[in-house]
Amino acid sequence: MVSERATRTTPFAAMDVLERANRMDDVVHLEVGEPDFDTPAAVTEAAVAALRAGETGYTSSRGKPELRRAIAAYYDRRYGVDVDPERIVVTSGSSPALLLAFSTLIDPGDEVVLTDPYYACYPNFVRQTGGRISTVPLSADEGFRPRVSEFDRVLSPETEALLLNSPANPTGAVLEGSTLEELVDLAGENDATVVADEVYHGLTYEGEDRSVLEFTDDAFVLDGFSKRFAMTGWRLGWMVAPPDYVGHVNRIAQNTLICAPNFVQSGGVAALESGADFLDEVRDTYRERRDYLVSEVEDWGLSMGYTPGGAYYLLIDVSDLPGDAFDAADFFLEEAGVAMTPGPDFGTNAEECLRVSYANSAERLAEASERIQRALASVELSPAD
Repeated sequence: MVSERATRTTPFAAMDVLERANRMDDVVHLEVGEPDFDTPAAVTEAAVAALRAGETGYTSSRGKPELRRAIAAYYDRRYGVDVDPERIVVTSGSSPALLLAFSTLIDPGDEVVLTDPYYACYPNFVRQTGGRISTVPLSADEGFRPRVSEFDRVLSPETEALLLNSPANPTGAVLEGSTLEELVDLAGENDATVVADEVYHGLTYEGEDRSVLEFTDDAFVLDGFSKRFAMTGWRLGWMVAPPDYVGHVNRIAQNTLICAPNFVQSGGVAALESGADFLDEVRDTYRERRDYLVSEVEDWGLSMGYTPGGAYYLLIDVSDLPGDAFDAADFFLEEAGVAMTPGPDFGTNAEECLRVSYANSAERLAEASERIQRALASVELSPAD
């Protein structure tokens, strides 16, 4: 018999749309967060050299010491934070790191607080560990940035974990340092542990990235190489665990993950040691794409109500179109050849939206915009009163 855990796991709509789109000809892909940049040459060269040197065996479950030292040096360089390399566990992407964190923290029935909208996979990670979900509502009118007072209303002594994501998927919202500090304090008052997904750090366009580790050591922080170094298929990430949890995390990693690929970890060292110039160019390019697409959405006659501060996503309100968000996604895919992700996958407060990724070239974004405008010319919009 199939387990309840398996039956309660929902599909990831972005991947469903991708599979449909891949069966069609000439589709502009705006549904997945797949950077269109090439992995930096130094990273590829380091991985190839490691392969040629025979670095194909197991590593420690925590990861190669040189990679953990490079990650620790990154936190010192970027945030002025001293992280002991022994607190770092290297994983095959940031998603396994999140599952490790919840496997270490959550017992059946424990409460995990998320924002809404949220990254579509978050609830499934909580379900895998038997947790229950409470949410803090966010709105486009406030740029999808949370109010601490809303968290204060939801958090309680029953809360085991508070999951934060900045820059956020799917909204692109960025939390200021003062807000992070207040949320860390609020979690502490309720004896809850902060779990921070910082995988889009480096892709902030206004202000600056602030790590939760600037404000506490007692948090799980997840990050990785996929987004800012265009290494999605390399599957390499990491976790910084609170000191008291490191041994527990490592035991679970030993049994479930064994280790991240050996030679890929060598590529990670090269990325952290030589990626600053590459990242500056990538960030500037994404900012230009964001500004272009925000302007185009207005020309389409659709609404956003905010400008994202980071990551590479927009949430577009499609409530003026006939049907629901799934109908809108189908319409744009079938009639315009543009793939976008239905918002309900990201929570109640994204139900009337489509998530649009601008991790695609300027040329393809322009092509997508032209197609969307042509398709919308045949549709009568119904503006809300």
